[in-house]
Amino acid sequence: MRTAIFKSYENGYFTFWFENGEELVFEEVHPRVLKQYDLKNDESYIDKSFRITFVEDFDGDDEDYAIYRVESLKPL
Repeated sequence: MRTAIFKSYENGYFTFWFENGEELVFEEVHPRVLKQYDLKNDESYIDKSFRITFVEDFDGDDEDYAIYRVESLKPL
């Protein structure tokens, strides 16, 4: 798990900033997570810190292209 700040949901993408200054954009969030935290509609989560677990899923045909998916979130 890493620490990240939720910054935005826009056009189907979830943006988080990590403690090392890295920004990651996630294309997918596990439905269980979205059931707990309505990141798409509830703006109160913007700028909130979370412990985040995610996976990097490479497309079988193109190993240069990865999809990042949030697997779990825990508020700090």
